[in-house]
Amino acid sequence: MLEFRSTRNSFFSSEDEDKNNVSSHIQDVPDDESIEVKRRKRRFPTLGKGIMMDIYDRLPYYWDDWKDGWDYRVIPSTLETYFNNLLPAIAFAQDMFDRTDNSYGVNEVLLSSAMAGIVFGILSGQPLCIVGVTGPISIFNYTVYEIIKSQDINFFGFMFWICIWSMILHFISAITNLVSLLQYVTTFPCDIFGLFINVVYIQKGIQILTRQFTNKHGTPDISAGFSSITVALCMTIFGTGFKSFTKTKLLTPTLRTVISDYSTFLSVLFWSGFIHFGGALNDIDFQSLPITKSFRPTSDIGRDRSTWLAYEWIPVKDVFLALPFGIILTLLFYFDHNVSSLMAQRSEYKQVKPSAFHYDFFLLGITTGISGVLGIPAPNGLIPQAPLHSESLLVMDKNMEVVRCVEQRVTNTVQGLMILATMARPFLVCLGQIPQAVLSGLFFMMGIQGLLSNAIIDKISWLFTEERLKDHNSPMINVSKKSIIIYLCFALAGFTGEFAITNTIAAIGFPLVLLATVAGCFIFPKVIPEEDLATLDGAVAEDFIIKNLKLENMLKPLEWKGKRKGSQSDE
Repeated sequence: MLEFRSTRNSFFSSEDEDKNNVSSHIQDVPDDESIEVKRRKRRFPTLGKGIMMDIYDRLPYYWDDWKDGWDYRVIPSTLETYFNNLLPAIAFAQDMFDRTDNSYGVNEVLLSSAMAGIVFGILSGQPLCIVGVTGPISIFNYTVYEIIKSQDINFFGFMFWICIWSMILHFISAITNLVSLLQYVTTFPCDIFGLFINVVYIQKGIQILTRQFTNKHGTPDISAGFSSITVALCMTIFGTGFKSFTKTKLLTPTLRTVISDYSTFLSVLFWSGFIHFGGALNDIDFQSLPITKSFRPTSDIGRDRSTWLAYEWIPVKDVFLALPFGIILTLLFYFDHNVSSLMAQRSEYKQVKPSAFHYDFFLLGITTGISGVLGIPAPNGLIPQAPLHSESLLVMDKNMEVVRCVEQRVTNTVQGLMILATMARPFLVCLGQIPQAVLSGLFFMMGIQGLLSNAIIDKISWLFTEERLKDHNSPMINVSKKSIIIYLCFALAGFTGEFAITNTIAAIGFPLVLLATVAGCFIFPKVIPEEDLATLDGAVAEDFIIKNLKLENMLKPLEWKGKRKGSQSDE
Protein backbone atom coordinates (compact mmCIF):
# COMPACT_ATOMS: atom_id res chain seq x y z
CA MET A 1 0.00 0.00 0.00
CA LEU A 2 2.83 2.35 0.87
CA GLU A 3 4.51 1.54 -2.39
CA PHE A 4 1.28 2.23 -4.27
CA ARG A 5 0.83 5.61 -2.58
CA SER A 6 4.39 6.50 -3.35
CA THR A 7 3.95 5.54 -6.95
CA ARG A 8 0.64 7.45 -7.13
CA ASN A 9 2.16 10.58 -5.62
CA SER A 10 5.06 10.33 -8.03
CA PHE A 11 2.65 9.98 -10.94
CA PHE A 12 0.63 13.05 -10.02
CA SER A 13 3.79 14.94 -9.25
CA SER A 14 5.14 14.21 -12.74
CA GLU A 15 1.73 15.07 -14.22
CA ASP A 16 1.80 18.44 -12.52
CA GLU A 17 5.29 19.04 -13.84
CA ASP A 18 4.14 18.17 -17.35
CA LYS A 19 1.23 20.61 -17.04
CA ASN A 20 3.59 23.31 -15.86
CA ASN A 21 5.91 22.57 -18.78
CA VAL A 22 3.01 22.70 -21.22
CA SER A 23 1.80 25.97 -19.71
CA SER A 24 5.23 27.51 -19.96
CA HIS A 25 5.52 26.28 -23.54
CA ILE A 26 2.14 27.79 -24.42
CA GLN A 27 3.26 31.07 -22.92
CA ASP A 28 6.36 30.95 -25.11
CA VAL A 29 4.28 30.55 -28.29
CA PRO A 30 3.11 33.98 -29.50
CA ASP A 31 -0.65 34.31 -29.96
CA ASP A 32 -2.30 35.88 -33.00
CA GLU A 33 -2.59 39.22 -31.23
CA SER A 34 1.14 39.43 -30.49
CA ILE A 35 1.95 38.44 -34.09
CA GLU A 36 -0.33 41.23 -35.32
CA VAL A 37 1.37 43.74 -33.00
CA LYS A 38 4.81 42.73 -34.28
CA ARG A 39 3.56 42.91 -37.86
CA ARG A 40 2.25 46.43 -37.31
CA LYS A 41 5.56 47.51 -35.80
CA ARG A 42 7.32 46.47 -39.00
CA ARG A 43 6.74 49.34 -41.38
CA PHE A 44 8.41 47.90 -44.45
CA PRO A 45 8.14 44.42 -46.02
CA THR A 46 11.25 42.29 -46.40
CA LEU A 47 13.30 42.51 -49.60
CA GLY A 48 11.81 40.50 -52.45
CA LYS A 49 8.53 39.96 -50.61
CA GLY A 50 6.42 41.26 -53.49
CA ILE A 51 8.13 38.96 -56.00
CA MET A 52 7.66 35.95 -53.72
CA MET A 53 3.98 36.78 -53.18
CA ASP A 54 3.46 37.05 -56.94
CA ILE A 55 5.12 33.67 -57.53
CA TYR A 56 3.15 32.03 -54.70
CA ASP A 57 -0.12 33.38 -56.12
CA ARG A 58 0.49 32.80 -59.83
CA LEU A 59 2.49 29.56 -59.97
CA PRO A 60 -0.48 27.27 -59.12
CA TYR A 61 -2.22 28.52 -62.29
CA TYR A 62 0.70 28.01 -64.66
CA TRP A 63 -0.38 24.75 -66.33
CA ASP A 64 -3.99 25.90 -66.36
CA ASP A 65 -2.87 28.95 -68.34
CA TRP A 66 -1.87 26.57 -71.14
CA LYS A 67 -4.90 24.31 -70.85
CA ASP A 68 -7.25 27.31 -70.83
CA GLY A 69 -5.82 28.23 -74.23
CA TRP A 70 -7.96 25.46 -75.72
CA ASP A 71 -10.72 27.93 -76.56
CA TYR A 72 -12.12 29.38 -79.79
CA ARG A 73 -11.46 32.95 -78.62
CA VAL A 74 -7.71 32.29 -78.86
CA ILE A 75 -7.74 31.99 -82.68
CA PRO A 76 -9.16 35.42 -83.62
CA SER A 77 -7.34 37.02 -80.69
CA THR A 78 -3.96 35.71 -81.89
CA LEU A 79 -4.48 36.98 -85.45
CA GLU A 80 -5.70 40.40 -84.31
CA THR A 81 -2.91 40.79 -81.73
CA TYR A 82 -0.30 39.82 -84.33
CA PHE A 83 -1.33 42.60 -86.72
CA ASN A 84 -1.99 45.11 -83.94
CA ASN A 85 1.55 44.52 -82.65
CA LEU A 86 3.41 44.01 -85.94
CA LEU A 87 2.31 46.85 -88.21
CA PRO A 88 2.50 49.77 -85.73
CA ALA A 89 5.94 48.50 -84.65
CA ILE A 90 7.10 48.70 -88.27
CA ALA A 91 5.88 52.31 -88.46
CA PHE A 92 7.86 53.17 -85.34
CA ALA A 93 10.82 51.32 -86.87
CA GLN A 94 10.61 53.62 -89.88
CA ASP A 95 10.71 56.66 -87.59
CA MET A 96 13.79 55.36 -85.78
CA PHE A 97 15.38 54.34 -89.10
CA ASP A 98 15.02 57.88 -90.44
CA ARG A 99 16.08 59.67 -87.25
CA THR A 100 18.96 57.43 -86.08
CA ASP A 101 20.84 57.27 -89.39
CA ASN A 102 19.57 53.72 -90.03
CA SER A 103 20.78 52.40 -86.64
CA TYR A 104 17.39 50.81 -85.86
CA GLY A 105 15.26 49.25 -88.59
CA VAL A 106 12.56 46.66 -89.22
CA ASN A 107 14.54 43.61 -88.07
CA GLU A 108 15.51 45.23 -84.76
CA VAL A 109 11.88 46.02 -84.01
CA LEU A 110 10.68 42.57 -85.11
CA LEU A 111 13.27 40.82 -82.93
CA SER A 112 12.38 43.01 -79.94
CA SER A 113 8.64 42.37 -80.32
CA ALA A 114 9.18 38.64 -80.87
CA MET A 115 11.45 38.30 -77.83
CA ALA A 116 8.97 40.19 -75.66
CA GLY A 117 5.98 38.11 -76.80
CA ILE A 118 7.72 34.78 -76.26
CA VAL A 119 9.33 35.69 -72.92
CA PHE A 120 6.23 37.26 -71.42
CA GLY A 121 3.94 34.63 -72.90
CA ILE A 122 5.89 31.78 -71.30
CA LEU A 123 7.42 33.31 -68.17
CA SER A 124 5.40 36.33 -67.06
CA GLY A 125 2.88 36.44 -64.26
CA GLN A 126 0.34 38.29 -66.42
CA PRO A 127 0.51 36.92 -70.00
CA LEU A 128 -2.43 39.03 -71.16
CA CYS A 129 -0.23 42.14 -71.19
CA ILE A 130 1.14 42.52 -74.72
CA VAL A 131 4.75 43.72 -74.73
CA GLY A 132 6.58 45.25 -77.69
CA VAL A 133 7.99 48.46 -79.17
CA THR A 134 5.94 51.54 -78.30
CA GLY A 135 5.78 55.12 -79.49
CA PRO A 136 7.33 56.54 -76.27
CA ILE A 137 10.38 54.22 -76.45
CA SER A 138 10.85 55.15 -80.12
CA ILE A 139 10.83 58.82 -79.15
CA PHE A 140 13.28 58.04 -76.33
CA ASN A 141 15.66 56.22 -78.66
CA TYR A 142 15.94 58.83 -81.37
CA THR A 143 16.06 61.66 -78.81
CA VAL A 144 19.06 59.97 -77.18
CA TYR A 145 20.64 59.62 -80.62
CA GLU A 146 20.16 63.30 -81.38
CA ILE A 147 21.67 64.28 -78.00
CA ILE A 148 24.83 62.14 -78.22
CA LYS A 149 25.41 62.49 -81.97
CA SER A 150 27.32 65.73 -81.54
CA GLN A 151 29.37 64.19 -78.70
CA ASP A 152 30.89 61.53 -80.98
CA ILE A 153 29.69 58.68 -78.71
CA ASN A 154 29.00 55.24 -80.19
CA PHE A 155 25.20 54.89 -80.17
CA PHE A 156 25.05 51.13 -79.58
CA GLY A 157 27.66 51.24 -76.82
CA PHE A 158 25.76 54.09 -75.14
CA MET A 159 22.38 52.33 -75.50
CA PHE A 160 23.97 49.17 -74.06
CA TRP A 161 24.85 50.98 -70.84
CA ILE A 162 21.48 52.75 -70.71
CA CYS A 163 19.78 49.36 -70.83
CA ILE A 164 22.19 47.85 -68.27
CA TRP A 165 21.64 50.73 -65.84
CA SER A 166 17.90 50.45 -66.41
CA MET A 167 18.01 46.68 -65.83
CA ILE A 168 19.75 47.22 -62.49
CA LEU A 169 17.18 49.83 -61.50
CA HIS A 170 14.36 47.47 -62.53
CA PHE A 171 15.84 44.82 -60.24
CA ILE A 172 16.21 47.28 -57.35
CA SER A 173 12.64 48.55 -57.81
CA ALA A 174 11.19 45.04 -57.84
CA ILE A 175 13.30 43.64 -54.97
CA THR A 176 12.73 46.66 -52.70
CA ASN A 177 8.97 46.47 -53.42
CA LEU A 178 8.83 49.96 -54.97
CA VAL A 179 6.33 48.59 -57.48
CA SER A 180 3.83 48.78 -54.58
CA LEU A 181 3.49 52.51 -55.28
CA LEU A 182 1.37 51.42 -58.24
CA GLN A 183 -1.52 50.95 -55.80
CA TYR A 184 -1.97 54.73 -55.84
CA VAL A 185 -2.54 54.79 -59.59
CA THR A 186 -6.23 55.33 -60.31
CA THR A 187 -8.19 55.45 -63.54
CA PHE A 188 -7.33 59.16 -63.98
CA PRO A 189 -3.67 58.83 -65.18
CA CYS A 190 -4.51 55.59 -67.01
CA ASP A 191 -7.27 57.25 -69.01
CA ILE A 192 -5.07 60.26 -69.80
CA PHE A 193 -2.28 58.01 -71.03
CA GLY A 194 -4.76 55.94 -73.04
CA LEU A 195 -6.17 59.10 -74.62
CA PHE A 196 -2.64 60.28 -75.44
CA ILE A 197 -1.65 56.99 -77.10
CA ASN A 198 -4.84 56.80 -79.16
CA VAL A 199 -4.44 60.37 -80.41
CA VAL A 200 -0.78 59.64 -81.23
CA TYR A 201 -1.92 56.63 -83.29
CA ILE A 202 -4.26 58.83 -85.31
CA GLN A 203 -1.47 61.41 -85.67
CA LYS A 204 0.88 58.67 -86.86
CA GLY A 205 -1.66 57.58 -89.47
CA ILE A 206 -1.87 61.15 -90.78
CA GLN A 207 1.93 61.48 -90.87
CA ILE A 208 2.20 58.31 -92.96
CA LEU A 209 -0.34 59.68 -95.45
CA THR A 210 1.48 63.00 -95.80
CA ARG A 211 4.57 61.10 -96.95
CA GLN A 212 2.63 59.44 -99.77
CA PHE A 213 2.58 62.68 -101.78
CA THR A 214 6.28 62.19 -102.51
CA ASN A 215 7.47 59.04 -104.26
CA LYS A 216 10.58 57.02 -103.44
CA HIS A 217 12.63 59.20 -105.79
CA GLY A 218 11.72 62.39 -103.91
CA THR A 219 9.48 63.88 -106.59
CA PRO A 220 5.84 64.96 -105.94
CA ASP A 221 3.17 62.35 -106.66
CA ILE A 222 -0.29 63.83 -106.11
CA SER A 223 -2.21 60.83 -107.49
CA ALA A 224 -0.43 58.41 -105.14
CA GLY A 225 -1.12 60.72 -102.20
CA PHE A 226 -4.86 61.03 -102.74
CA SER A 227 -5.20 57.34 -103.66
CA SER A 228 -3.48 56.40 -100.39
CA ILE A 229 -5.85 58.66 -98.46
CA THR A 230 -8.82 56.94 -100.16
CA VAL A 231 -7.54 53.45 -99.31
CA ALA A 232 -6.78 54.42 -95.70
CA LEU A 233 -10.17 56.04 -95.11
CA CYS A 234 -12.09 53.18 -96.76
CA MET A 235 -10.22 50.66 -94.63
CA THR A 236 -10.95 52.74 -91.52
CA ILE A 237 -14.67 53.06 -92.26
CA PHE A 238 -15.26 49.42 -93.16
CA GLY A 239 -12.82 48.00 -90.62
CA THR A 240 -14.20 50.01 -87.71
CA GLY A 241 -17.75 49.29 -88.81
CA PHE A 242 -17.22 45.53 -88.97
CA LYS A 243 -15.31 45.60 -85.68
CA SER A 244 -18.39 47.14 -84.05
CA PHE A 245 -20.73 44.69 -85.78
CA THR A 246 -21.55 42.99 -82.47
CA LYS A 247 -23.37 46.16 -81.40
CA THR A 248 -25.87 45.82 -84.25
CA LYS A 249 -28.94 43.61 -84.48
CA LEU A 250 -28.07 42.19 -87.90
CA LEU A 251 -27.75 38.44 -88.58
CA THR A 252 -27.25 36.05 -85.66
CA PRO A 253 -25.11 36.52 -82.52
CA THR A 254 -22.62 33.92 -83.79
CA LEU A 255 -22.20 35.56 -87.19
CA ARG A 256 -21.91 39.01 -85.62
CA THR A 257 -19.12 37.70 -83.37
CA VAL A 258 -17.25 36.02 -86.25
CA ILE A 259 -17.41 39.18 -88.41
CA SER A 260 -16.10 41.30 -85.53
CA ASP A 261 -13.39 38.77 -84.64
CA TYR A 262 -11.74 38.72 -88.05
CA SER A 263 -12.41 42.32 -89.13
CA THR A 264 -8.83 43.51 -88.54
CA PHE A 265 -7.19 40.53 -90.24
CA LEU A 266 -9.53 40.66 -93.25
CA SER A 267 -9.21 44.45 -93.54
CA VAL A 268 -5.43 44.23 -93.83
CA LEU A 269 -5.72 41.34 -96.30
CA PHE A 270 -8.41 42.86 -98.51
CA TRP A 271 -7.05 46.40 -98.77
CA SER A 272 -3.52 45.11 -99.36
CA GLY A 273 -4.91 43.17 -102.32
CA PHE A 274 -7.19 46.00 -103.42
CA ILE A 275 -4.32 47.99 -104.98
CA HIS A 276 -3.72 45.05 -107.37
CA PHE A 277 -7.29 44.97 -108.73
CA GLY A 278 -6.12 46.50 -111.99
CA GLY A 279 -7.52 49.28 -114.13
CA ALA A 280 -6.52 52.80 -113.13
CA LEU A 281 -4.94 51.38 -109.95
CA ASN A 282 -2.09 50.05 -112.08
CA ASP A 283 -1.05 53.63 -112.78
CA ILE A 284 -0.70 54.46 -109.06
CA ASP A 285 2.68 53.97 -107.38
CA PHE A 286 1.64 52.89 -103.88
CA GLN A 287 4.54 52.89 -101.42
CA SER A 288 4.88 49.62 -99.50
CA LEU A 289 6.34 48.74 -96.12
CA PRO A 290 10.16 48.77 -95.98
CA ILE A 291 11.95 45.44 -95.51
CA THR A 292 15.55 44.30 -95.15
CA LYS A 293 17.61 41.11 -95.15
CA SER A 294 16.27 38.31 -92.99
CA PHE A 295 17.62 37.80 -89.47
CA ARG A 296 20.34 40.43 -89.96
CA PRO A 297 20.91 43.77 -88.23
CA THR A 298 19.85 46.71 -90.36
CA SER A 299 23.00 48.82 -90.19
CA ASP A 300 26.74 48.25 -90.12
CA ILE A 301 27.40 51.77 -88.84
CA GLY A 302 28.57 51.61 -85.24
CA ARG A 303 28.19 47.83 -84.97
CA ASP A 304 29.21 44.54 -86.55
CA ARG A 305 26.40 43.48 -88.87
CA SER A 306 27.53 39.84 -88.88
CA THR A 307 26.34 39.34 -85.28
CA TRP A 308 23.50 40.47 -83.05
CA LEU A 309 25.93 41.18 -80.19
CA ALA A 310 26.00 44.95 -80.47
CA TYR A 311 28.18 46.02 -77.53
CA GLU A 312 30.83 48.57 -78.44
CA TRP A 313 33.37 50.01 -76.02
CA ILE A 314 32.85 53.57 -74.78
CA PRO A 315 34.88 55.60 -72.25
CA VAL A 316 34.10 55.23 -68.53
CA LYS A 317 32.81 58.81 -68.32
CA ASP A 318 30.23 57.98 -70.99
CA VAL A 319 29.22 54.85 -69.06
CA PHE A 320 28.19 57.06 -66.13
CA LEU A 321 26.72 59.64 -68.51
CA ALA A 322 24.29 56.88 -69.52
CA LEU A 323 23.00 56.57 -65.93
CA PRO A 324 20.55 59.54 -66.01
CA PHE A 325 19.14 58.18 -69.26
CA GLY A 326 18.79 54.77 -67.60
CA ILE A 327 16.82 56.39 -64.77
CA ILE A 328 14.50 58.11 -67.26
CA LEU A 329 14.00 54.84 -69.15
CA THR A 330 13.16 53.04 -65.89
CA LEU A 331 10.61 55.71 -64.94
CA LEU A 332 9.05 55.45 -68.40
CA PHE A 333 8.78 51.66 -68.16
CA TYR A 334 7.58 51.80 -64.55
CA PHE A 335 4.53 53.76 -65.62
CA ASP A 336 4.07 52.58 -69.20
CA HIS A 337 4.39 48.83 -68.58
CA ASN A 338 2.52 48.70 -65.28
CA VAL A 339 -0.33 50.86 -66.55
CA SER A 340 -0.56 48.65 -69.65
CA SER A 341 -0.85 45.65 -67.35
CA LEU A 342 -3.48 47.39 -65.21
CA MET A 343 -5.53 48.35 -68.27
CA ALA A 344 -5.37 44.75 -69.51
CA GLN A 345 -6.94 43.71 -66.19
CA ARG A 346 -9.75 46.24 -65.85
CA SER A 347 -12.60 45.22 -63.60
CA GLU A 348 -15.08 45.08 -66.50
CA TYR A 349 -13.13 42.18 -68.04
CA LYS A 350 -14.17 39.90 -65.15
CA GLN A 351 -10.85 38.14 -64.81
CA VAL A 352 -10.37 35.62 -62.00
CA LYS A 353 -6.63 34.91 -61.93
CA PRO A 354 -4.18 36.98 -59.85
CA SER A 355 -1.57 39.31 -61.25
CA ALA A 356 2.18 39.65 -60.66
CA PHE A 357 3.34 43.27 -60.89
CA HIS A 358 6.57 42.89 -58.87
CA TYR A 359 7.70 39.76 -60.67
CA ASP A 360 6.79 41.08 -64.12
CA PHE A 361 8.73 44.29 -63.57
CA PHE A 362 11.76 42.19 -62.58
CA LEU A 363 11.28 40.15 -65.78
CA LEU A 364 11.01 43.38 -67.79
CA GLY A 365 14.43 44.34 -66.41
CA ILE A 366 15.87 41.15 -67.87
CA THR A 367 14.44 41.82 -71.34
CA THR A 368 15.70 45.43 -71.11
CA GLY A 369 19.25 44.20 -70.43
CA ILE A 370 19.05 41.66 -73.26
CA SER A 371 17.92 44.44 -75.61
CA GLY A 372 21.06 46.41 -74.80
CA VAL A 373 23.23 43.38 -75.58
CA LEU A 374 21.46 42.71 -78.90
CA GLY A 375 21.29 46.34 -79.99
CA ILE A 376 17.49 46.41 -80.32
CA PRO A 377 14.83 48.77 -78.88
CA ALA A 378 13.81 47.73 -75.35
CA PRO A 379 10.21 46.46 -75.29
CA ASN A 380 7.56 47.18 -72.68
CA GLY A 381 3.78 47.06 -72.21
CA LEU A 382 1.68 48.29 -75.13
CA ILE A 383 -1.34 50.55 -75.12
CA PRO A 384 -3.85 50.11 -76.73
CA GLN A 385 -2.68 46.59 -77.68
CA ALA A 386 -2.80 45.22 -74.11
CA PRO A 387 -6.44 46.16 -73.36
CA LEU A 388 -7.46 45.30 -76.94
CA HIS A 389 -5.95 41.85 -76.37
CA SER A 390 -8.06 41.34 -73.26
CA GLU A 391 -11.17 42.60 -75.08
CA SER A 392 -10.57 40.14 -77.92
CA LEU A 393 -10.61 37.29 -75.38
CA LEU A 394 -13.95 38.20 -73.79
CA VAL A 395 -16.75 35.65 -73.95
CA MET A 396 -20.15 37.35 -74.33
CA ASP A 397 -23.68 36.12 -73.85
CA LYS A 398 -26.52 36.77 -76.30
CA ASN A 399 -27.13 40.18 -74.72
CA MET A 400 -23.47 41.09 -75.32
CA GLU A 401 -22.72 41.07 -71.61
CA VAL A 402 -19.29 39.87 -70.51
CA VAL A 403 -19.34 36.34 -69.13
CA ARG A 404 -15.61 35.76 -68.66
CA CYS A 405 -12.19 36.43 -70.12
CA VAL A 406 -10.11 33.58 -71.55
CA GLU A 407 -6.98 34.01 -69.42
CA GLN A 408 -4.16 31.98 -70.97
CA ARG A 409 -0.61 32.11 -72.36
CA VAL A 410 -1.15 30.85 -75.89
CA THR A 411 -2.05 34.08 -77.71
CA ASN A 412 0.91 36.11 -76.45
CA THR A 413 3.38 33.30 -77.05
CA VAL A 414 2.09 32.39 -80.52
CA GLN A 415 1.94 35.99 -81.76
CA GLY A 416 5.57 36.37 -80.59
CA LEU A 417 6.56 33.27 -82.55
CA MET A 418 4.66 34.57 -85.59
CA ILE A 419 6.56 37.88 -85.43
CA LEU A 420 9.84 35.95 -85.17
CA ALA A 421 8.85 33.90 -88.24
CA THR A 422 8.10 37.16 -90.07
CA MET A 423 11.85 37.85 -90.05
CA ALA A 424 12.31 34.93 -92.50
CA ARG A 425 12.72 36.00 -96.13
CA PRO A 426 9.43 34.61 -97.56
CA PHE A 427 7.38 36.38 -94.90
CA LEU A 428 9.39 39.59 -95.22
CA VAL A 429 8.58 39.60 -98.94
CA CYS A 430 4.87 39.21 -98.11
CA LEU A 431 5.18 41.99 -95.56
CA GLY A 432 6.74 44.18 -98.23
CA GLN A 433 3.55 43.85 -100.32
CA ILE A 434 1.47 45.72 -97.74
CA PRO A 435 1.00 49.36 -98.81
CA GLN A 436 1.72 52.08 -96.30
CA ALA A 437 -1.84 53.32 -96.78
CA VAL A 438 -3.06 50.11 -95.09
CA LEU A 439 -0.70 50.77 -92.20
CA SER A 440 -2.22 54.24 -91.89
CA GLY A 441 -5.71 52.73 -91.93
CA LEU A 442 -4.76 50.32 -89.14
CA PHE A 443 -3.48 53.21 -87.02
CA PHE A 444 -6.81 54.99 -87.56
CA MET A 445 -8.77 51.86 -86.63
CA MET A 446 -6.82 51.22 -83.41
CA GLY A 447 -6.91 54.88 -82.41
CA ILE A 448 -10.67 55.19 -83.00
CA GLN A 449 -11.40 51.95 -81.14
CA GLY A 450 -9.41 53.22 -78.19
CA LEU A 451 -11.11 56.62 -78.21
CA LEU A 452 -14.58 55.07 -78.33
CA SER A 453 -13.86 53.22 -75.08
CA ASN A 454 -11.89 55.99 -73.36
CA ALA A 455 -13.43 57.23 -70.10
CA ILE A 456 -12.42 60.85 -70.69
CA ILE A 457 -14.21 60.89 -74.05
CA ASP A 458 -17.23 59.25 -72.36
CA LYS A 459 -17.32 62.01 -69.73
CA ILE A 460 -17.07 64.73 -72.37
CA SER A 461 -19.92 63.08 -74.27
CA TRP A 462 -21.97 62.82 -71.05
CA LEU A 463 -21.44 66.50 -70.28
CA PHE A 464 -22.85 67.60 -73.66
CA THR A 465 -25.68 65.04 -73.87
CA GLU A 466 -29.22 66.40 -73.60
CA GLU A 467 -30.56 65.86 -70.08
CA ARG A 468 -33.64 63.86 -71.05
CA LEU A 469 -31.56 61.47 -73.17
CA LYS A 470 -29.08 60.59 -70.41
CA ASP A 471 -29.12 57.11 -68.88
CA HIS A 472 -30.69 57.71 -65.48
CA ASN A 473 -29.37 54.36 -64.23
CA SER A 474 -25.78 55.49 -64.75
CA PRO A 475 -23.74 56.43 -61.65
CA MET A 476 -22.80 59.64 -63.49
CA ILE A 477 -26.37 60.93 -63.06
CA ASN A 478 -25.59 61.78 -59.42
CA VAL A 479 -22.32 63.61 -60.19
CA SER A 480 -22.52 67.41 -60.34
CA LYS A 481 -21.55 69.20 -63.53
CA LYS A 482 -19.04 71.26 -61.60
CA SER A 483 -17.18 68.12 -60.51
CA ILE A 484 -17.19 66.74 -64.06
CA ILE A 485 -15.83 70.01 -65.46
CA ILE A 486 -13.05 70.18 -62.84
CA TYR A 487 -12.12 66.56 -63.52
CA LEU A 488 -12.05 67.10 -67.29
CA CYS A 489 -9.95 70.28 -66.96
CA PHE A 490 -7.30 68.32 -65.07
CA ALA A 491 -7.53 65.41 -67.52
CA LEU A 492 -7.23 67.56 -70.64
CA ALA A 493 -4.36 69.53 -69.08
CA GLY A 494 -2.52 66.26 -68.42
CA PHE A 495 -3.18 65.06 -71.97
CA THR A 496 -1.98 68.37 -73.41
CA GLY A 497 1.22 68.16 -71.38
CA GLU A 498 1.95 64.60 -72.56
CA PHE A 499 1.18 65.38 -76.18
CA ALA A 500 3.09 68.65 -76.23
CA ILE A 501 6.32 67.42 -74.67
CA THR A 502 6.63 64.51 -77.12
CA ASN A 503 6.70 67.00 -80.00
CA THR A 504 9.65 68.97 -78.62
CA ILE A 505 13.35 68.37 -77.95
CA ALA A 506 12.34 67.87 -74.29
CA ALA A 507 10.57 64.62 -75.22
CA ILE A 508 13.00 62.65 -73.07
CA GLY A 509 11.31 64.21 -70.02
CA PHE A 510 8.02 62.53 -70.91
CA PRO A 511 8.09 60.21 -67.83
CA LEU A 512 8.05 63.25 -65.54
CA VAL A 513 4.76 64.39 -67.09
CA LEU A 514 3.37 60.88 -66.52
CA LEU A 515 4.31 61.10 -62.84
CA ALA A 516 2.69 64.54 -62.65
CA THR A 517 -0.64 63.05 -63.78
CA VAL A 518 -0.40 60.51 -60.95
CA ALA A 519 0.36 63.28 -58.45
CA GLY A 520 -2.67 65.17 -59.72
CA CYS A 521 -4.93 62.53 -58.19
CA PHE A 522 -3.97 63.74 -54.70
CA ILE A 523 -5.41 67.20 -55.44
CA PHE A 524 -8.88 65.88 -56.27
CA PRO A 525 -10.10 65.37 -52.68
CA LYS A 526 -9.60 69.10 -52.08
CA VAL A 527 -11.64 70.26 -55.08
CA ILE A 528 -14.14 67.46 -55.77
CA PRO A 529 -16.63 66.05 -53.21
CA GLU A 530 -15.85 62.52 -52.05
CA GLU A 531 -19.09 61.03 -53.38
CA ASP A 532 -18.49 62.51 -56.84
CA LEU A 533 -14.82 61.49 -56.85
CA ALA A 534 -15.73 57.88 -56.12
CA THR A 535 -17.61 57.79 -59.44
CA LEU A 536 -15.19 59.89 -61.50
CA ASP A 537 -11.89 58.37 -60.41
CA GLY A 538 -12.11 54.85 -59.03
CA ALA A 539 -9.77 51.90 -58.85
CA VAL A 540 -8.51 50.50 -62.15
CA ALA A 541 -8.73 46.83 -61.24
CA GLU A 542 -10.39 44.56 -58.69
CA ASP A 543 -8.88 44.30 -55.19
CA PHE A 544 -7.59 40.77 -55.76
CA ILE A 545 -5.61 42.03 -58.79
CA ILE A 546 -3.70 44.63 -56.78
CA LYS A 547 -3.66 42.91 -53.37
CA ASN A 548 0.08 42.17 -53.57
CA LEU A 549 0.74 45.87 -53.97
CA LYS A 550 -0.81 46.78 -50.61
CA LEU A 551 1.43 47.16 -47.57
CA GLU A 552 -0.92 45.40 -45.14
CA ASN A 553 -0.83 42.27 -47.30
CA MET A 554 2.91 42.41 -47.87
CA LEU A 555 3.54 42.38 -44.11
CA LYS A 556 1.68 39.11 -43.65
CA PRO A 557 3.61 35.80 -43.65
CA LEU A 558 3.65 33.84 -46.91
CA GLU A 559 1.28 30.89 -47.13
CA TRP A 560 1.37 28.33 -49.91
CA LYS A 561 -2.28 27.73 -50.71
CA GLY A 562 -1.90 25.70 -53.87
CA LYS A 563 -4.43 25.89 -56.67
CA ARG A 564 -7.43 28.08 -55.90
CA LYS A 565 -10.81 28.52 -57.42
CA GLY A 566 -10.75 30.40 -60.70
CA SER A 567 -9.19 28.03 -63.20
CA GLN A 568 -11.20 28.10 -66.39
CA SER A 569 -10.12 24.57 -67.24
CA ASP A 570 -12.21 23.33 -64.32
CA GLU A 571 -15.39 24.87 -65.66
